[in-house]
Amino acid sequence: MTERKQLLTTLKIKLRERGVTYRDIAAALRLSEASVKRLFSTGNLSIDRLFDICGLLDMTLAELTQSAAASSQRLVCLDERLEAELVSDPKLLLVATCALNHWRLVDIIEHYQLDEAECLRYLLLLDRMRLIDLLPGNRIRINVARDFDWLPGGNIARFFAGRGRDDFLTAPFNGEAESLFFVHGMLTPDARRQFMAQLQKLRHQFSEFHEDCVRATIGERQGTAMLLAIREWEPPDFARLRRRTQ
Repeated sequence: MTERKQLLTTLKIKLRERGVTYRDIAAALRLSEASVKRLFSTGNLSIDRLFDICGLLDMTLAELTQSAAASSQRLVCLDERLEAELVSDPKLLLVATCALNHWRLVDIIEHYQLDEAECLRYLLLLDRMRLIDLLPGNRIRINVARDFDWLPGGNIARFFAGRGRDDFLTAPFNGEAESLFFVHGMLTPDARRQFMAQLQKLRHQFSEFHEDCVRATIGERQGTAMLLAIREWEPPDFARLRRRTQ
């Protein structure tokens, strides 16, 4: 991630944390809300604009820059050993998943069969792994980058593929907020690469919505899963009818 993009990402996070909206910024800068949205979407923010917005956040540009630098040092993945440790204890993996989804300690023990001491022990393990920082008052600060992901083909990916994917796909997907699309066609390698880029953008958009919903209460947020997959494929029944090349 470039320095400019990291700075803009950190600024958006600070705005959400302080509850400052684009409308607030528009009023302070004497611009239309549409103009402010365009500034953020293009990243075309001048130093003067950044100074003004930082003023709304009651912080200096230097503090924003320091925060952006700190964010760039966050974890983007775990190593195989730590992933194996998470998978070895279902309760540890549960607490890790909750923490990464911005649950508080009180939320975890209210919804799952863990007492406070047990939950704290697991949070301290996650702190040791650097997934989180356990702060005074048992507050949890996520210590992972926005593009954090489990290792491809690693312990966590295999765990969810083996125990979660089949359960996920058994649903009828006929609810109001559910959908399942399975399509098949023939694409050139270039078209497939372009479509994969679009899928990557969709994944990032999902992450942005996830971050935008952090301020909502646990009762207002529901665990939501999305499966994105693409590969060269032919139905096995068709493949068996292929003529064998000499």
